[in-house]
Amino acid sequence: MIDVSRSQPHRWALVLAAGDGSRLRALTTQPCGTPVPKQYCSLNGGPSLLEDALTRARSQVAGDRVCAIVAQQHHRWWSNVDTLTSLPQPNLIVQPRNRGTAVGILYSLVHILSQDPDAQVLMLPSDHYVAQEAVLQRSLAAAMEHVVRCPDRPVLLGLHPEEPDSELGYVIPGAADNFGGRTVARFVEKPELTMAAQIVRAGGLWNTFIIAASARALLNLFLPRFSSIVMEMQVIVGNALQQRTASGWPAIVDMYTRLPDLDFSRDVLEGRESMLSVLPVPACGWSDLGTPHRVGETLRKLPGERGASRAALSGYINLAAQHAHFERSMSGASL
Repeated sequence: MIDVSRSQPHRWALVLAAGDGSRLRALTTQPCGTPVPKQYCSLNGGPSLLEDALTRARSQVAGDRVCAIVAQQHHRWWSNVDTLTSLPQPNLIVQPRNRGTAVGILYSLVHILSQDPDAQVLMLPSDHYVAQEAVLQRSLAAAMEHVVRCPDRPVLLGLHPEEPDSELGYVIPGAADNFGGRTVARFVEKPELTMAAQIVRAGGLWNTFIIAASARALLNLFLPRFSSIVMEMQVIVGNALQQRTASGWPAIVDMYTRLPDLDFSRDVLEGRESMLSVLPVPACGWSDLGTPHRVGETLRKLPGERGASRAALSGYINLAAQHAHFERSMSGASL
C-alpha cells in the first residue's frame, strides 16, 4: 500500500459495482434460481471480484477516499461485504435503479465533487480479474501521474491484447501526447474476429474501462449534450446531501424514474476522442469475465488446482464450479 493521504490529498478512487452482470447469469445463478451479480462472486473461492477491486483502489489512494457505487436492488449482497460497509458513509453511493453506466458515473461524480471540488478520480470496474496485479498497479499509478500533469485530459488504460477478441472494445491510439500517453484516434466496439485481428496487428488496445481524470474533466464529457441531466443531478443530489437525512432519497428515486438509460462508452466517450488520452498497459492476465467463454479461458490459466472443482465459499457463488456445471449441461444439450 502507498500512503497518499498527505502527498496527494485530492486523489480518489471510484469502484463501479452497480451492474447486474446479466451476460453471466448462466454461471452465477444460485440453485434456488436467484442470479448473483458477478462482482459479488469469486473466481476461485477466495475474495469476490468486488473485494479485489476495492483492494486495487486502496493500493492507489487513501482508504477514506475510496468510493463505490452500488445498486439498491443488490442490498442483500453489498450489505454483507465488510470492505464496502466500512467505507465512510458518504463514500458508499447507492443508486435506486440501473440506468446505464453513464448515469451511474455521473451520479458518483456529483457525490465526490460535493466532498472535494478538486478531486482526481481513478475509475475501476468491480468485475475484472487480473493475474499480475503489480503490473496493473504500476500502470494505475502512471495514469494518476498523467492526471497531475494534464488534469483536463482524461486518460484511459488500454491493454496490449494477448489475442484478438471479438467480444471486447478496442482503443485505436494516435500520436504520442506530451505526458507519456497517446491520443485517442477512435474506438471500435466488439469488431468481428477478422477485424479484431487486424486491429491488434495495427497496435490497437483492449479498452479496460479503467479511467483516470479530474472529476471536473469527467463531468465536462457530459456537456453540452447532457447538460440538463447534469444540472438536475447536481441540484437534487446536492439538496439530498445537504439534508443528510433519508428525506432526500424520494427525490433521487423520482429523478431516476425519469432518466434515460445511457451507456458511458457509446453515449459519452464516442465523439469525444479529441479530449482523451490512452495509456498502453503491458499484458497482465486481465479479463473482464464478460462471457462464459472468457470465464473458462481465465480458469484454464489459473495456477495449480484452483478452479472448477471448488464449491461456493463465504457466501459467494464460485464461478469456477458454476462454469464446470454450465459446460457439462451445454455438452449434454448438444448430444
